[in-house]
Amino acid sequence: MSTTDPDALLGPADVRELAAALGVRPTKQRGQNFVIDANTVRRIVRTAEVQPDDVVVEVGPGLGSLTLALLESADRVTAVEIDDVLAAALPATIAARMPGRKDRFALVHSDAMRVRQLPGPAPTALVANLPYNVAVPVLLHMLDRFPTIERTLVMVQAEVADRLAARPGSRVYGVPSVKANWYAEVRRAGAIGRNVFWPAPNVDSGLVSLVRRPGPPKTTATKDEVFAVVDAAFAQRRKTLRAALAGWAGSPAAAEAALVAAGIPPQARGESLTVEEFARIAEHKGAGGAGGPGGVKEARGAGGTGGPGGVKEAGGVE
Repeated sequence: MSTTDPDALLGPADVRELAAALGVRPTKQRGQNFVIDANTVRRIVRTAEVQPDDVVVEVGPGLGSLTLALLESADRVTAVEIDDVLAAALPATIAARMPGRKDRFALVHSDAMRVRQLPGPAPTALVANLPYNVAVPVLLHMLDRFPTIERTLVMVQAEVADRLAARPGSRVYGVPSVKANWYAEVRRAGAIGRNVFWPAPNVDSGLVSLVRRPGPPKTTATKDEVFAVVDAAFAQRRKTLRAALAGWAGSPAAAEAALVAAGIPPQARGESLTVEEFARIAEHKGAGGAGGPGGVKEARGAGGTGGPGGVKEAGGVE
């Protein structure tokens, strides 16, 4: 329950005044669009189900609109900000508008993709208005690096939200969908209009909720091995898996052998598979050796030259 001054949150005039005082102009390069509506940030916090004992990490706090709302409800908030000017100004904004909560706030001045540890207690939740241009890689990196994050709510471009929450068989199901599902159960959690931002973007936004799985899919393959299959499958998404995975496996015949061994029709396409099915394929790389499963008599090339991780992850975690 909030115990802070309702006027502590930033409104449109506050955001513009802060930006002017700091000489800040939102840049497309960093995907900066500042939330100017207090009702929207409170809605985000409610939807995220932030609890009084939560330790929340926020990526891209900007001027602090969402940060202040999170501090109303969470035990602690750690914000990760790459911008020099914004990072320098945020602690003073917190101290001025929520002096009673300033000791529960920590700032990490860094590129989120380079963050390997956070100060204070381990985070339990990730809540963020992610910059449009790096939303997927940042989300996957944080989920991978901080396994204590149980719940996530991110605001992203509506198209990205659709892709993250897509199910197999959907035309927008792809690399982000599968990789997010490695870590969590993913669903759309609402829409956000463009008019609550300054400057207003050209597209609407969406909320995506992710609740961490008890563990990754049961498989003998590593995450990197599974993600290599995913990347290869969607790099040529209109092709059958036999063709799309030829580079990953070493040859079309070796790809077919791995698919057959995994119980996946070679003529299927990546957009029809679950993350568990991709994991099964990864387990059977090399199944096309002489006399191996699948009956494909092609001893050479079974292991291929494009071994696990040989395909760069599209929007993934390095």
